[in-house]
Amino acid sequence: MPEIVKTTVYRLDELSNAAKEKARDWYREGALDHDWYEFIYDDFERICDMLGVRLRTASVRLYGGGTRQRPCIWFSGFWSQGDGACFEGQYSYAPAAVRRIRDYAPKDDELHRIASSLQAIQRRNFFQLHASIVHRDRYYHEHSMAISVERDSPTGRDTTPDAEDLVMEALRDLARWLYRQLEREHDYQTSDEAVDEAIAANDYTFTDNGRRFG
Repeated sequence: MPEIVKTTVYRLDELSNAAKEKARDWYREGALDHDWYEFIYDDFERICDMLGVRLRTASVRLYGGGTRQRPCIWFSGFWSQGDGACFEGQYSYAPAAVRRIRDYAPKDDELHRIASSLQAIQRRNFFQLHASIVHRDRYYHEHSMAISVERDSPTGRDTTPDAEDLVMEALRDLARWLYRQLEREHDYQTSDEAVDEAIAANDYTFTDNGRRFG
């Protein structure tokens, strides 16, 4: 014979501190099962375009059966020593990169430095440097990118002695910059403030010990 069981449920702000933490942990377990980093990737693509980095793309299958092109960007994080971000593509000189980056991100000193560093080494090589960036490891961090630098000189002149190291370091600094943006966004989306707001917006309810109801 069916029975009716009554359960008292609570909103997050009605729970004890210990129960709130359990409710937040429940939400965090599935909170980032979507592509939470997409707008970080979009921003990175725009920045790469300004700097002269053309990201390689690859086809990914959509749930509806179609495909779309996605930039070759990867990351792992955010708790292990080997965590980081990397990308694949081609780099060449982009006129006005320094000005465009400063206009786009006026307060980001690190991006300004990267753009200025690439501009300086290109100038010393008559703006003829280009680089290939390929992911070569099972890990995802700046040193998993194999970067080869060449000079497209019509007279066959070699790169300056410091060219390869400086271009490689600037591109790896760009990967480090990307990782910091991803880490910052992840920290925000899993913060108590963001989690509490999401739980309230979805009107989730819990039992008195913080277990999700329903």
